[in-house]
Amino acid sequence: MRPSVHRYGRDGDQFGELWLPADGAGAGRGTVVLLHGGFWRARYSSTLARPLARDLAGRGYAAWNLEYRRVGHGGGWPATFADVAAGIDLLATLPVDTSRLVAVGHSAGGHLAVWAAGRSRLPAGAPGARPGVELTGVVSQAGAVWLADCARDGVGGTAAVDLMGGTPARLPEAYRLADPGAAIPLDVPVLCAHARADDEVPFDQSVRYVEAATAAGATARLLETPGDHYSLIDPATPDWKLVAEALPELLG
Repeated sequence: MRPSVHRYGRDGDQFGELWLPADGAGAGRGTVVLLHGGFWRARYSSTLARPLARDLAGRGYAAWNLEYRRVGHGGGWPATFADVAAGIDLLATLPVDTSRLVAVGHSAGGHLAVWAAGRSRLPAGAPGARPGVELTGVVSQAGAVWLADCARDGVGGTAAVDLMGGTPARLPEAYRLADPGAAIPLDVPVLCAHARADDEVPFDQSVRYVEAATAAGATARLLETPGDHYSLIDPATPDWKLVAEALPELLG
């Protein structure tokens, strides 16, 4: 099983890998966008999500393993966000079902996945506004979904500050546009999968997101997984199995 590569820009990191089921059908169970983690840093790439893409294709989904510019290699605010938006919008031109489209993101990718689910609410002119393709659900796997708090609390060291080019106190408007916590409530269901034993992104990030989202009338659910931060991206673990089993309810 080998993916096809499709570009959404001229930069070397502006591409996605499309993994289709072995029978070549891309619309059987819907489409899953994969957004890898690595605290938005250039030394981590979409290779992290390839095992999940392969597993999803084996389960009958079309999997879009999306790469984007990262901090240290042309990324950061707003380039990383513009890339994620453009990469998702490219799906409109590919042989997949965009009427059932879920984003699954891990860690920093969880932040980007939940952010992407709120693009239709962004003001005109903001990075990612006016989506050409809209998500119908999102899974945050140990996601850094409170970006400003990550910056203030040092989650991932200076990762969030490096992504945004400054602190929340210095760049309040940029953080408002980039922080999933500031976009509550979303119009699509959000599943936050997170292990209590996670020592990279605090479990409380997901707990607080789900509490705030449900209090605001949105559909959100916490899925506590038994492993750690990285077991969520290992197809052999119970953590990933729980996420994969939850996908049909998000895809409809």
